Amino acid sequence: MNRKLVVTALLAASLLGCEANPVSGRKQLVLVSEEQAQASSAQAYVQTISAAQKQGKLSTDTALNARVKRITDRLVTQAEAMYPPSRDWKWSVAVIDEPTLNAWCMPGGKMAIYTGIVRKLNLTDDEIAQIMGHEITHALLGHGRERMSRAIAMQGGMALGSIVSGRDLSILAPVADVAITLPNSREGETEADRYGLELAARAGFDPRAAVRLWEKMSQASGNGPPQFLSTHPAPGNRIQALNALVPQMMPIYEKARR
Repeated sequence: MNRKLVVTALLAASLLGCEANPVSGRKQLVLVSEEQAQASSAQAYVQTISAAQKQGKLSTDTALNARVKRITDRLVTQAEAMYPPSRDWKWSVAVIDEPTLNAWCMPGGKMAIYTGIVRKLNLTDDEIAQIMGHEITHALLGHGRERMSRAIAMQGGMALGSIVSGRDLSILAPVADVAITLPNSREGETEADRYGLELAARAGFDPRAAVRLWEKMSQASGNGPPQFLSTHPAPGNRIQALNALVPQMMPIYEKARR
């Protein structure tokens, strides 16, 4: 296989796999179907929840569980309006009793939030809604499929490149990760910030809570790693961007509250 054929094959895969996201309109590399993404996510979710249950790490705090369910139910209602195909998703949320500051939503609406982030940051309902709205929006925007597709494209590129060069290029994976994966992931994070803020506002949660949340996160994480090597925008940049978005979201929030 010659070099020209390799480049042509990779370019063709990228072009054939590009489609516009129905929520954001952004062109995405999608080599994985929604059905495949949801099936693999459902399997991973079952494994994660089963492991947590065996380890006694599923929250038994009935008040917290009910609180998270009440908040996410409101968000899901608006998510289904924002992206109608999600009405067919099997939405589910779990509260995992671990100290980590984290939450997530897989393709297909499988969600979890960790007690650590709620308790360590002393989160209000509005702040929990900002977290879960952000994570739900990752699923609505197809970011899980996008990450899977980038991984497939990168693996294919490494394999074909190794054939052409006659040597193992897998050692270059960390370089490719910095050059390709992280910038796209930061774009996804910024995109989820914007649409997550809107989703929470539509559900009647205060957009200003997103700024307070990231101020708390910044203090708890000590500002985290440099933005260049992080999949998340630097807290200071994120807070600045959210502050700029809040005035746009306040009318949506006020209408929902009425």
